[in-house]
Amino acid sequence: MAMGTKRKTPPGILLLRRVRGRNWSPKTFRYAILFITFIAYACYHASRKPSSIVKSVLHPESSPKPPQQHINMYPWPLGNVFVKEEETDVLLRKSSKGWEPFNGKGGTSRLGEIDVAFLACYSIGMYVAGHLGDSLDLRLFLTWGMIGSGFFVGLFGMGYFWDIHAFWFFLVMQMAAGLFQATGWPSVVAVVGNWFGKRKRGLIMGIWNAHTSVGNICGSLIAAGVLQYGWGWSFIAPGFVMSLGGVVVYLFLAAYPEDVGFPDINSNSGKFIKRRRDIEEEEVEVEVEEEGESSESGSGSGQGYENKRSVGLLQACMIPGVIPFAMCLFFSKLVAYTFLYWLPFYLSQTTIGGEYMSVKTAGNLSTLFDVGGIVGGILAGYISDKFKARATTAATFMYAAIPAMLVYHSYGGVSQTVNVVLMMVAGLFVNGPYALITTAVSADLGTHKSLQGDSRALATVTAIIDGTGSAGAALGPLLTGFLSTLGWEAVFYMLVVGALCAGLLLTRLVIAEIREKLGYVDEVPASEPLLNDR
Repeated sequence: MAMGTKRKTPPGILLLRRVRGRNWSPKTFRYAILFITFIAYACYHASRKPSSIVKSVLHPESSPKPPQQHINMYPWPLGNVFVKEEETDVLLRKSSKGWEPFNGKGGTSRLGEIDVAFLACYSIGMYVAGHLGDSLDLRLFLTWGMIGSGFFVGLFGMGYFWDIHAFWFFLVMQMAAGLFQATGWPSVVAVVGNWFGKRKRGLIMGIWNAHTSVGNICGSLIAAGVLQYGWGWSFIAPGFVMSLGGVVVYLFLAAYPEDVGFPDINSNSGKFIKRRRDIEEEEVEVEVEEEGESSESGSGSGQGYENKRSVGLLQACMIPGVIPFAMCLFFSKLVAYTFLYWLPFYLSQTTIGGEYMSVKTAGNLSTLFDVGGIVGGILAGYISDKFKARATTAATFMYAAIPAMLVYHSYGGVSQTVNVVLMMVAGLFVNGPYALITTAVSADLGTHKSLQGDSRALATVTAIIDGTGSAGAALGPLLTGFLSTLGWEAVFYMLVVGALCAGLLLTRLVIAEIREKLGYVDEVPASEPLLNDR
């Protein structure tokens, strides 16, 4: 649907409006937008976790250890979720046949190739999806993306029930799922940008970005919970939840203020004006929550659904700050996605307190890395808002992630308690800058003043930054598949190099921010829109 074409109000909102007899306030719609987009992208991430959970089932030969009882007999931190050795876990280990073509020699490499196939298509699709997101109805675009992604994730799991052992089948399913997954991030960031201005954007989006970690946690728990019934269910269950989320988006997501009777947030100096739409109600002018909030965010059409045009990829790349942050995210996601795809496998293949844990327990325990990531995203957003220094905050977190990862690798095997604490600390520093760049930074740059208010580039800029980052996300798990054969120490050295490169790539922007803080104004920093609330 072209941007100049009038869109329809979501059917679920029309129903609620008829029941209530009046429209919601802008504040209520904002809460609804945050909630729905939170659920939507949590579904996206939940559907990515199964492959990491089932790795040890598909390729068990790499683990010569005998099955043992779990290392800790006391309930820490969530009782039997983390300490109980299920009978089915023992059976999984005793069978140790794996699943062709992932068992035997070269199995870990094939698992890495599956990951990189998904992420490569995700990265390539991101550039296309971002431009389409600025040109099409975001609600419909996101709906079909979620349903399509859930469908192909489920088909991957059906390979278990259909007894498929052809590598090309699993490769194609992952590639198709990756393309549909690319619709998610540019769309949800653009939708949130349509409803929220810049003030406190880092904190708001830092909290909102917890959907990434919540999705990872839920995906791990769902996939591990149904693993005993066959590894295929570990894909089918998250795929079904994903498709169900797409239906919710179709029914209730108001992607643009104009779709529910309010003008573009650009209009009226940051004020929403309620208008009559299919119901009789008095026109009331309502100020938004933050006084003086004048935002250029959003990829929706302007009042009357016209006079907004999408931005090309090349033009978006020329926006100051886009390229440095995109390259930083390349290495940041290389580190983050290595943990995302390989941490459960790592936990099941290494000793903690002198003993090994089950596949299910490893999957459950790995969710605490994302708990640390939730705290990291919120903390990074708050700090960057307070000091108005996005680049400095992101670089500092990446540098801090280096010792955090090294300490985790060296001392994580002392005990489960030590492992959990160090894992959460590593998650905090690894996911903090990743969350900041993909949310607040992308939204800031997507509303850069150089666009002069006549172009919507939120989805396009988000796609460029996250698409570049996703290329790193594809490279990390692929390299891990090969480096893990040399030992996990080699993998952690790779992660350290990645974190160091991510921090160094922001050096020019960090210097510019520091100079501005010191009062030097001889040049406008590349991240200027990040430092002002004008």
